[in-house]
Amino acid sequence: MIYNNIHEGYFKSRPNRFIAHIEIDNQIEICHVKNTGRCKELLLPDATVYVQHFDNPNRKTNWDLIAVKKGETIINMDSQAPNKAVGEWLQSGGLGFQPNKIKAEYQYEDSRFDFYLEHGPNRWLIEVKGVTLEEEGIALFPDAPTLRGVKHVDGLARHAKEGFHTAILFVIQMDGIHYFTPNVRTQPEFAQALKNAKLAGVNILAYDCAITPSSMTIRNPIEVRL
Repeated sequence: MIYNNIHEGYFKSRPNRFIAHIEIDNQIEICHVKNTGRCKELLLPDATVYVQHFDNPNRKTNWDLIAVKKGETIINMDSQAPNKAVGEWLQSGGLGFQPNKIKAEYQYEDSRFDFYLEHGPNRWLIEVKGVTLEEEGIALFPDAPTLRGVKHVDGLARHAKEGFHTAILFVIQMDGIHYFTPNVRTQPEFAQALKNAKLAGVNILAYDCAITPSSMTIRNPIEVRL
């Protein structure tokens, strides 16, 4: 996926979850943060960031925060990017086959899953999780407790037993990762739900991404350690 009109800036502050103050061309601009997570390890004072400019009078701000530089690594922070990138990846046969049908935001029973696929007689339910938390080359999810995430994992486990092919796909929004593991310290319930799902037949997948300030593309499978 590609972003247009990307500019480099420097992070100054984040008054709330939705906006940040960014220095761009020696001016402080109000920027929409496209990620409501904490991201405290990323949004450090004067961190280099990459923002997208819009010329739209109906917007509250003309800027969106897309990515941040952590050391020499660019990390995409756009919480909408993983689903868009996965949609492109699935269309191009990322799972090893060309789906006959792809439907995003698929409602099934009491849950809405990110993707529903059909491939011949096989039906797939796929949930996507974007990962921006990294510690010493290890990717971790979640960065904050997520009841919704546990519900989706439990739902995939249940539907796997009903005959669906199911997968949870962790999209690591950076490269240079050694392996992925659930963040037991932050939410042991999510880690346990993943273990239960694997036993039920859910595919637990993780992929890193090729990241530039103006693009994000799903790249290579990453080892998952539960």
